[in-house]
Amino acid sequence: MRRQPVYWSKAKKTLSKKDKVMKYLILKYRDGSLISRNDVFFSLCKSIIGQQISVAAADAVFLKFKKKCKNKISAKTVNCLSFSGLKSCGLSKQKARGIKELAKKTLNKTFKPNLIKKMSDEQAIEYLSELRQIGRWSAEMILLFTYNRSNIWPLQDIGLLRAISNNYKKKYFPPKNFLNKLYKKFTPYCSVATWYLWRSIDDEPIQY
Repeated sequence: MRRQPVYWSKAKKTLSKKDKVMKYLILKYRDGSLISRNDVFFSLCKSIIGQQISVAAADAVFLKFKKKCKNKISAKTVNCLSFSGLKSCGLSKQKARGIKELAKKTLNKTFKPNLIKKMSDEQAIEYLSELRQIGRWSAEMILLFTYNRSNIWPLQDIGLLRAISNNYKKKYFPPKNFLNKLYKKFTPYCSVATWYLWRSIDDEPIQY
């Protein structure tokens, strides 16, 4: 783990001035910030496992997966696991395939995560989305939690949409024009706004 992003303090001040809801959430939740595990392979595996299932279910599957990897989640370890071994953790065929392919592409260097640092957000999302089982949502989670990009606004995330509905007293799903309005207001710190909105509906800060 590493410290909070360098922009975090400035972002809190900026968002607090721009938006009353943000000011309230920032004052209420002082127990953390966005941090990075700084391990893209680990985070991609966690993101694939967490797709389209509840947080509790994802945590249970991930614990089995971690145990199967003997607590060392790496491309080398995963590459040595059998397809049936991965499925026995509770993974679907598609997710097991995605994780196996990710391990192979990491080892043979057809996937080069170091390139992402020099890409724009959209370029990085496109690059990550070329991986099996990685779509826009998963790519955005990687940019948020591994690379700590400051302006990610993951509108495919159900939790974020629910948090916006709750905090801004909007119907579910919130209107697109309202989401765009918030995006413009929160830029260049949408990632920070997203973290606080998530925090408002979860007992523990989210981490990938």
